[in-house]
Amino acid sequence: MYDKRRVSSGVSDLDRILGGLFIGDNVVWHDDSGHLASPFCLNFLQTSLAMQKPVMYVSFDRSPKNLLDKLGALADSPHLTILDGFTCGKGARSPIFMKFYEERDPDRLCHVQMIDEPRDTDCVMESIYGLHETLLGDVRLVFESMTGMQEIWGDEADILKFYSHSCPRLYELDTIAYWIMETLAHSQALRAHINQIAQVAIDLSIKRGTTILTVLKAEKRGMEDAREPHRYWTKDLTITFDAENHARGQLNLGLRIKELRIKRGLSQAELARFVGVTASTISQVEANIIYPSLPALLKMAEVLAVDIGSLFQRAVEREKRMIFPAAEAVSVGFPDLPKGALEGRLLTAPDFQAKMEPYLIEIDPHCDLPAHFFIHKGEEMGYLLSGKLRMSLNKAVYTLRAGDVIYLTSEMPSEWRNPGPNVARILWIKSR
Repeated sequence: MYDKRRVSSGVSDLDRILGGLFIGDNVVWHDDSGHLASPFCLNFLQTSLAMQKPVMYVSFDRSPKNLLDKLGALADSPHLTILDGFTCGKGARSPIFMKFYEERDPDRLCHVQMIDEPRDTDCVMESIYGLHETLLGDVRLVFESMTGMQEIWGDEADILKFYSHSCPRLYELDTIAYWIMETLAHSQALRAHINQIAQVAIDLSIKRGTTILTVLKAEKRGMEDAREPHRYWTKDLTITFDAENHARGQLNLGLRIKELRIKRGLSQAELARFVGVTASTISQVEANIIYPSLPALLKMAEVLAVDIGSLFQRAVEREKRMIFPAAEAVSVGFPDLPKGALEGRLLTAPDFQAKMEPYLIEIDPHCDLPAHFFIHKGEEMGYLLSGKLRMSLNKAVYTLRAGDVIYLTSEMPSEWRNPGPNVARILWIKSR
């Protein structure tokens, strides 16, 4: 289990697939076309800047003016610093690019710092870590293009040396770093070395006109669907995964079963054990490779605590309920937390789709939870009904007593503790 805090990537479905980001993660994006990683990076920037986290953006391919135009409103933040490796690199100190520094814009909020010798890897490191030392808290870092760095350095050995040195150092410095590399511009050997060192590696590709995201590696997450392709679409900063499209009304049995399983906090292996099939069978059912037999389907509905008809209903047909009797509340699991430490119940029916999900969570006395209840990007709110709780967030500890309300946006608590002596009961509501 990581002792690092977990935060959002800025894309809720990526958080769900990946299990969120941990402070210290080096995230490598293998981009088939050179532009697929950009929306994910911009969402990461947007979320980080909204939380007022210091962000460093390293660019070797774009002039500062071009990059500021690309970032748009995201550049209007004093928490953003752009490290410019272009002007003295590919820009060759041309007067047209140097002019940017001569005509400083007094209204610009972000900082732009030129790397004097971008062809010298030691100089680049000094620029990055010299700036890093001046920043407080956990820093977010984006290397816009490892491919651009290799083009100016001329050798994959330099990229590997720089990356091999930086990854462990950034981890120790509590920095989340995004590294973008164009897949076809690098050898398979380099990509393999990069993945071996990284905490997270993600592949972005286009197949038959559809964009696909595949998690190649995610340390310490225990992902059961690693290397499973996920279809998604982008429009500006909005990233929509296939699951969202189907949730809005399209019929997809495999996706529906997976959605309900995750809501109940069950792994594929656990659902398979209850149903009496193999975990591989559940995986194939959820991928719509095979369809379950009728007895297995009936058992799945029973385990997932839904009427079998709801597995085939479209979302718009399931949104008409108003009252949910207490007897319909169902227990949920918390895969990332110690078994038996807490109990949770979803207070609405599992097949009910709404903008909010209410849970009743009970935490045993003298119990430590090393992570948050949920992996989630959106807003969450809790009302402590009874008992006492301590919550760790951003290296600060907060104490909640009965009657207190807690409101969370993007960041997730790194620890919960019930100091006892009684069970702590909290009503927890999270947005979808």
